[in-house]
Amino acid sequence: MTQQKEFNDTFLKAARGEKTDHVPVWYMRQAGRSQPEYRALKEKYSLFEITHQPELCAYVTRLPVEQYNVDAAILYKDIMTPLPAIGVDVEIKTGIGPVIDNPIRSMQDVEKLGEINPEEDVPYVLDTIKLLTNEQLSVPLIGFAGAPFTLASYMIEGGPSKNYNKTKAFMYAEPKAWFALMDKLAQMTITYVNAQIDAGAKAIQIFDSWVGTLNVADYRYFIKPTMERIFSELRKKNVPLIMFGVGAGHLAKEWHDLPLDVVGLDWRLPITEARQMGLTKTLQGNLDPAILLAPWEVIEERAKAILDAGMMQDGYIFNLGHGVFPQVKPETLKRLTAFIHEYSSKK
Repeated sequence: MTQQKEFNDTFLKAARGEKTDHVPVWYMRQAGRSQPEYRALKEKYSLFEITHQPELCAYVTRLPVEQYNVDAAILYKDIMTPLPAIGVDVEIKTGIGPVIDNPIRSMQDVEKLGEINPEEDVPYVLDTIKLLTNEQLSVPLIGFAGAPFTLASYMIEGGPSKNYNKTKAFMYAEPKAWFALMDKLAQMTITYVNAQIDAGAKAIQIFDSWVGTLNVADYRYFIKPTMERIFSELRKKNVPLIMFGVGAGHLAKEWHDLPLDVVGLDWRLPITEARQMGLTKTLQGNLDPAILLAPWEVIEERAKAILDAGMMQDGYIFNLGHGVFPQVKPETLKRLTAFIHEYSSKK
C-alpha cells in the first residue's frame, strides 16, 4: 500500500459552515459515467455487479479523486440498492433506468414490504465503505440514499416517469397507504444510512431527485414530516447531512428548515437568490452540467460567477446542478477542479 496522503477535510469544514483555504468541490455522478476505465468495466459488468464486488466498487469510487483531485468521494452505487432487501423486484435497464415489476397499487402492497438488515442484505456496500475509509481515501467519503418520495415514485410508476401522475394520484387518493409507505421507506433509509455512517461514511447526501414535481403545500403535508424524522434520526450520528433534488428551487426554504447542514441547489436557482430567500446554511452547487460540453472559456466564466456568489459567505461547496453527463471529457473535470481550487484560494 502506498503512503497515505494527508487527510483533506476541506469539504467537511465547508459543510459545517467553517472557513476554508479554498472552495471544496466534488461532482455528482463523478464516479463512472465519462471515465474510459469505467466504460471498460461496464462492458463486462452491470452496475449491480460492480457494487456487489467491494474491491471493484472501491476502485470506481476512488478514480475521480485520483484523476480530478476533488475534495470528496461519493460511493458508487444506485439509490435503488436497498430496495430488493425490502421485497422490491428492481432491475436497472440500460437506456431506461430502474424498472420494477411489482409496482405498489394498494395498502396490501405496502404492508407486504419488509425491513432492511444492512449487515445481511447489503454487506457489500458496507465492505466497500470500510475498504475506502480504512486505507484508500485521503478525502471524506459521502454515503447516500434516495429519499422516500423519489423511491416511492419508482415503486408506484414501475419505472422512470415524466409527470409522476400515478404517484400523485396514489398520494391524493390513498393518503393512509401513502403515509404507511413513507413510514416504511423512512425506516429503511434511517437504518441503511446509519449503517453507512457506522462503516465509515463521513457525510451523507439524501437525493430527493423528483420531489420538485410537488408544490410547496403538498410537500409540507405529504413529505416534510417524513424528512424531518429521517434527518432528526441521522443527526444523532454527527456527520454533515446534505439534501438535493432537481427542479426543486421552490422547496429550498422547506429543506433549509430541516435539521440538515447543506442545501444542494440545481442550476435553476441562483445562489444569490437562495441567500436572499433567507438560506443561511451551507449551499452546494450549482453549475449546469450541460455547460461542461461548452468551450473552456464559457465553463470558466460560468464557474467564476458561481464561485463569486458562493464565496460571499463561509459555507459553500462547488458542485454541478445535477450529475455529470457520459459525454463530458475527464480532462474538463480535472481542469475545472484545478481552476476552482486556484481561483478560490486567491480570493
